[in-house]
Amino acid sequence: MSYDQAEKLRNQLSPHRTAKTIAICSGKGGVGKSNFTLNFSIKLAKEKHRILVFDLDVGMGNIDLLLGMQTKHSIADVLNNRISIQDAIVKSDYGVDYVPGGSGLRDFLELDQHKKSIFYQGLELTLREYDYVLFDMGAGITETALFFIMAADECFIVTTPEPTSITDAYGMIKHILLNQAEMPIYTILNRSRNSRDGQNILNNFHTVIHRFLEGEAQALGFIPEDGNVMKAVMHQRPYTILYPKTKASKAVDSILQTYVNQTSGPLRKSGSFMERIKHFMER
Repeated sequence: MSYDQAEKLRNQLSPHRTAKTIAICSGKGGVGKSNFTLNFSIKLAKEKHRILVFDLDVGMGNIDLLLGMQTKHSIADVLNNRISIQDAIVKSDYGVDYVPGGSGLRDFLELDQHKKSIFYQGLELTLREYDYVLFDMGAGITETALFFIMAADECFIVTTPEPTSITDAYGMIKHILLNQAEMPIYTILNRSRNSRDGQNILNNFHTVIHRFLEGEAQALGFIPEDGNVMKAVMHQRPYTILYPKTKASKAVDSILQTYVNQTSGPLRKSGSFMERIKHFMER
């Protein structure tokens, strides 16, 4: 029996094994959310974790673009039962698997019960194959996106220093906490001008969250403005791979370490991801 076969058998025999799910969101577009998702996932994979990313940024296919990949299938094919989730998974060169984005997510609520059931079954099996499953959500909140966000074990909010981005991120956190007060929320500030500004903006942001929302969120850190990030995008390669010693790459290392130090297993108490997603979708 090969290692992969043995691992799959262990997963099948361990009904309680399931991935930690993280919804990665932003209040507005253009904040570098998908780029952060990809590079954070690569860092997680280097820690010997099995990682799957669902590109749920409807119609964009950002993960494909960032990796320079041209894929045949997308999440839309999965939702319409043309292929299974397992057949839609693409293996990258960097230890991260992903399901490409497509336009199908916006139609999820219109699926009949049979198609939903097949999707649930495939998703449940997939969660047992990975340690972390990250959902790269589209900017803002749609009804379907909100269900995935509320069902996740944790939520990351990516913002930038611009006032409109901060305001939209605040609105996103407020909306999540109103629907799921127990949701563990973590924030990442992207494209900070320097360390002092980055820390000050995060501190002020969290002071406002605590004062006006009566909720808690944890700051994971900031990523400085770095010209090598755009260079990597133009080369369609992750910046943590192409420029491992650049400022942004080191910042992602720091964010990962902070995340590991602040978490110790799933924090949600209200059932599993699958139980929650079914509850939200069917009510």
